[in-house]
Amino acid sequence: MFRSLSVVNYRIWFAGALVSNVGTWMQRTAQDWIVLTQLTDYNATAVGIVMALQFGPQLVLMPWSGLIADRFDRRKLLMLTQALMGALALGLGLITITGVVELWHVYLFALGLGVVAAIDAPARQTFVSELVPDDNLSNAVALNSASFNGARLIGPAAAGLLTVAVGAGWVFMINAVTFAFTVAAMTLLRTKQLRKQPRAPRERGQLMAGFRYVWHRPDIVAVLITVFLVGTFGFNFAIFTSTMATVEFGMGASEFGMLSSIMAVGSVVGALLSARRSRPRMRLVVGGAFFFGLTCAIAAVMPSYITFAISLAFVGLTSLTLMTTANAYVQTTTEPAMRGRVMALYMAIFAGGTPLGAPLVGWVADQYGPRWAIGVAAVSGLLAAAAVLFWMIRYQRLRVRIRPRTSPRTARLHVRHRGDGHPLTSAIRIVTAKADAARQDRDRETATREIAVVEATAPR
Repeated sequence: MFRSLSVVNYRIWFAGALVSNVGTWMQRTAQDWIVLTQLTDYNATAVGIVMALQFGPQLVLMPWSGLIADRFDRRKLLMLTQALMGALALGLGLITITGVVELWHVYLFALGLGVVAAIDAPARQTFVSELVPDDNLSNAVALNSASFNGARLIGPAAAGLLTVAVGAGWVFMINAVTFAFTVAAMTLLRTKQLRKQPRAPRERGQLMAGFRYVWHRPDIVAVLITVFLVGTFGFNFAIFTSTMATVEFGMGASEFGMLSSIMAVGSVVGALLSARRSRPRMRLVVGGAFFFGLTCAIAAVMPSYITFAISLAFVGLTSLTLMTTANAYVQTTTEPAMRGRVMALYMAIFAGGTPLGAPLVGWVADQYGPRWAIGVAAVSGLLAAAAVLFWMIRYQRLRVRIRPRTSPRTARLHVRHRGDGHPLTSAIRIVTAKADAARQDRDRETATREIAVVEATAPR
């Protein structure tokens, strides 16, 4: 499960990223809180606009950010982007502490952070391939997700307590300091042990090459459809948790932060379970989307704060199973020279859909209540699962058959398809040991009769 941590460079990277991730979750929580309670009168639409400005640049800058990640030294690029994000957190913290912050200031800083993050995301995603061998790449991707969501256990809860105790401005200042840990980790890496990946050539047409590559990979297209639907309409957790905590249950900042931490428990479990798998599978993407929709539907009808918090753990489990599998599948099946551009497209579809979905989900929460907003997330997961299932049945020849035998205990479930990027046919059998032995006896008897017939009819 933790085999990637045996690599020295990955351990250094993992430690620096973990500290930075804690700060990131602290800032997200404090930022959403001051927008919802201090700068507006519980306006969920404003929270959605902040999310849209923060994630929108990934959609606009995606072609260039992916090419930058494929062409330049990713280690030096990450040092630059992390330093810039630290400076932005410092600026937001200063104007918040001095009491001059207004809503448009938060919008502006969210946009600036989104622009830098658009360059940072594909480089950070693909840099993992330089830290670990190819056979550990899927495991490293899953551990990165565990780190990011493990930080969610600490960050939101700490942000909720600190916001009450000293104010949101100091939370932003702390986040600025945490970016220094990532920069320090990048300087400590053993550069001679990095696995340099092929760089994109300096020639015309490289921007469109990523799109052409994905267009000819229908399996990746299916994953991207799932990521778009769920990322756009389902992964608006800041809106769900903030409005449910305040509007529906009448809670404060610490209870709001606790909801994100409880969700992170399930997210960490989902990421660690993904780390145990040697290879990501398409069927896990479909199953993850379906169960994400199901758990969101259950969360939407929970009657109390406690039951809602418990249901969020399962939402976190299913969401991370889905996204970690999708991320690992795209990375491990993409050619190294194209990985930056493909991951930029992946991140653009995942995060760039937020400008479309977050304001809409915020509007639903304002007009009809937060439970209906979570219902939108549930529908997105179920639609994503249905869309990819249709694609696999129509184009990948997915077939599911149940063959009953002499007893209900001897049924066989066969799942046959050409998905997962492999031409192989997979089959799942559900049989009892006794029934299996009986089948072997019948097969031997049939084979004996066939041999006898052949001997009797063969010409002498």
